[in-house]
Amino acid sequence: MNIEKRDIKVFAGNSNKELALKICDELELPLGAASVDSFSDGEIAVNIAESVRGADVYVIQSTSPPVVNRYLMELLILMDALKRASAARINAVVPYYGYARQDRKAKARDPISAKMVANLMTTAGADRVLSMDLHASQIQGYFDIPVDHLRGVPILAKYFKGLNLKNVAVVSPDLGSVTRARKFANHLGASLAIIDKMRPKPNVAEVMNIIGAVDGKDVILIDDMIDTAGTITQGVKALKEFGARDVYACCTHPILSGPAIERLENSEIKEIVVLDTILLPEEKRLPNMKMLSVAPIFAEAIRRIYENESVSKLFD
Repeated sequence: MNIEKRDIKVFAGNSNKELALKICDELELPLGAASVDSFSDGEIAVNIAESVRGADVYVIQSTSPPVVNRYLMELLILMDALKRASAARINAVVPYYGYARQDRKAKARDPISAKMVANLMTTAGADRVLSMDLHASQIQGYFDIPVDHLRGVPILAKYFKGLNLKNVAVVSPDLGSVTRARKFANHLGASLAIIDKMRPKPNVAEVMNIIGAVDGKDVILIDDMIDTAGTITQGVKALKEFGARDVYACCTHPILSGPAIERLENSEIKEIVVLDTILLPEEKRLPNMKMLSVAPIFAEAIRRIYENESVSKLFD
């Protein structure tokens, strides 16, 4: 992929430099010269070390664990610096969009933090947002600027097609993920099943029933994220009880917080397939984990935005 270098620049915060460098390699562009450090009191100090005047700028930064608030502030301050340095257009490339789970008022006096973060990004200078597998698709509507929403399903489906599994069922871990699971099942030509669960409190899930046939089948559980891994591991246990043969799990965003690693190590999952929207430290990379890169699809989306071409055609 060859892109004219005169007026496109790519910068990154500290959340996932590894992914940013992969995207730059795909684009055949250098990563922009910028330092994102701290003052002694913990305040974030940003310095853009090259001219961005009149440039089409892309800032790659997931607002992800382990320091979500810091990474969000890094993104906001980077965009503010670029805006004040007269960049022509600032594109926030946010592979993982944090604070997305509070996307509506589920009960009285709840915040809508996903909307608040959208407001912050726009105020800081974002002219466009590029993200992948938002926790709720309606978050696109929280922005008054263009949002390009990439999908992880085609990347995951391509991998599982290569395994040549027979008699496969794709399983949605809850009712909210049915659309994603159905699209994934269509890619694989597999049947669909749904786990009926209740969530008595955040990060706690209880499996009630399984809707659909899984007996004697290889099963693939798919979700947008794995956080504490309670939903996935309880789902695996229930699927095994209902007669599933091998159980695979996959997701776009491997958050893996709290007891997630211990739970996954003690589960009967044959393989966990994740994407690299979030940088995983070595201690969270399990022997049965396969990580696929989103760099090619983000690089192609950036190229299309820069060339004023359709991004949606990536998924035709």
